[in-house]
Amino acid sequence: MSTRDFTDVINERHSVRKYDPSAELSAEEITELLEDAAKAPSSWNLQHWKFLVFHDQQAKEQLLPIAYNQEQVVQASAVVAILGDLEADQNADRVYQDAVDGGFMTEEIKTALVSQIKDAYATRPEMARDEAIRNASLASMQLMLTAKAKELDTCAMGGFNADELVKAFGIPERYLPVMLISVGKAAKTAHQTARFPIQEAIVWNKF
Repeated sequence: MSTRDFTDVINERHSVRKYDPSAELSAEEITELLEDAAKAPSSWNLQHWKFLVFHDQQAKEQLLPIAYNQEQVVQASAVVAILGDLEADQNADRVYQDAVDGGFMTEEIKTALVSQIKDAYATRPEMARDEAIRNASLASMQLMLTAKAKELDTCAMGGFNADELVKAFGIPERYLPVMLISVGKAAKTAHQTARFPIQEAIVWNKF
């Protein structure tokens, strides 16, 4: 899969809801996309994401009613459920031990960071959910951009029954469904969208 100029990628990415059902992506191609998505930044580098990939047609058919019968679910080459990790603090020791082993960090700094993370998660009840959603969303956007760079199209979907998704596909309590993303080849060009003038979105220094 080829890549293109990043400015073109940003300008050409739109939500596509009509896909060519005959276009297939291999497990290797999907893994490549997700490898790029997982290079997104995350708080403390805890990598608060898990990707549940619906690749087989049977799995996509099972997902369809859970996603309120949005047809892109069964037409796209794959659908990725982006899950946020509610227990990402448990990743800290492994993440920083790898950094220590690689010579990027001292043992003392590792110990301090792990302690900081554990304390933050223990004393701020909202943190686990907020961080799971925030950081999984960063990976989601990166997935959509890397897909477009490889001449694929995507659509982020918030319309699905999260409880049914968890139940039907055995998602552990540790993971929070954040969104679904369809990936494939567009069968119909996405319609253009209007954007507010950027001047309306920018506040300089203070409201």
